[in-house]
Amino acid sequence: MTAAGEAYALFSSLNGDEPLGLWSAPGRVNLIGEHTDYNDGFVLPFAIPHRTSVALGRRGDARIRVVSTFDPVPVEVALEDLDALFPARRDEIVEWARYPLGVAWALLTAAGVDAASVSGVDLAFASDVPVGAGLSSSAAIEGSTASALNDVWGLGLDRVALARAGRTAENEAVGAPTGIMDQMASMLGRPDAGTFLDCRSLEAEVIDLGFTRAGLELLVMDTRVSHAHSTGGYGERRAACERGAAAMGVPALRDVTIDQLPRVAELVDEVTYRRVRHIVTENQRVLDTVATLREKGPRAIGDLLYASHESMRDDFEISVPELDLAVETALAHGALGARMTGGGFGGAAIALVERGDVERVGAAVVAAFAAAGHAEPHVFTVQPADGARRDG
Repeated sequence: MTAAGEAYALFSSLNGDEPLGLWSAPGRVNLIGEHTDYNDGFVLPFAIPHRTSVALGRRGDARIRVVSTFDPVPVEVALEDLDALFPARRDEIVEWARYPLGVAWALLTAAGVDAASVSGVDLAFASDVPVGAGLSSSAAIEGSTASALNDVWGLGLDRVALARAGRTAENEAVGAPTGIMDQMASMLGRPDAGTFLDCRSLEAEVIDLGFTRAGLELLVMDTRVSHAHSTGGYGERRAACERGAAAMGVPALRDVTIDQLPRVAELVDEVTYRRVRHIVTENQRVLDTVATLREKGPRAIGDLLYASHESMRDDFEISVPELDLAVETALAHGALGARMTGGGFGGAAIALVERGDVERVGAAVVAAFAAAGHAEPHVFTVQPADGARRDG
């Protein structure tokens, strides 16, 4: 059964009735531009076919109830209590439910709408976006929720505003210090195209990736090593970036150029310097990738993808042995380029592969993991897909 079918069935079992409608939003793969988003930098993600679906129905009271196939216990609160819950009392809500409830809270705030003026709703979720794989299952929940509530509540917010609400939910309601890349990719996705996003201005441009025409596939290698953005290393990396920007007297590392890196090295400790160097060089790699796609096509971006991985491994130190093994094995067996993708500390790597080599490269990665004593990775291909939408 599809995620949409599962969401529909879950709603019906909960309510004994049919939902008003079905909405969905995709996960995303980030082709290049890692940890640059919260530094006001550049990113180039694309939406993937894997989606989170939500079935929504109106209630006769002023409450919101959420339930999912991955946690069958419904969570229910009064709409008027959302302001009190977020962010001060967010720990009272089970973590997965903070995403949709946080989006509801952020949407009402963004639209300047009083909770008493909108209808109560039931939301039932199902998803085929792998959780913990760095493919932004969280943004898929946020995007589907935002799209559904924006329609049903008649808020009239555009897609950028919906992405902003998703980021607010993740930052404030969940407590994960992420940027806005994932939400924008999930909202703005287009087939066979990436979203070139300026994370400061939120200007977005559709970039033709040309994978299909070139006979290329993007292979995702999910290591099954879980990660969590709301804890540990992600927050530490963000703090290091803020220290670097403060030392240079600029609002964000977006404003530091490669030529200024020697000055950074004079002002900060060695670890902070390497964190800054990753962001500054990664921003340039995004710009170079966009230019290369336009001028030479997708076969020419392989070296940039691997340079990004090396920077994340050595300077930002967010890779793990499983990610490194996936990347190196894919390259050794003919991938044009490969890198880890997502926040790091686990999750997935990606490889740009000739269509005819997909099975061979995937099998080599699985064999390498077995030889190293790692759990078997989940290996599959993705093509750039549509963003958030109403499905029924």
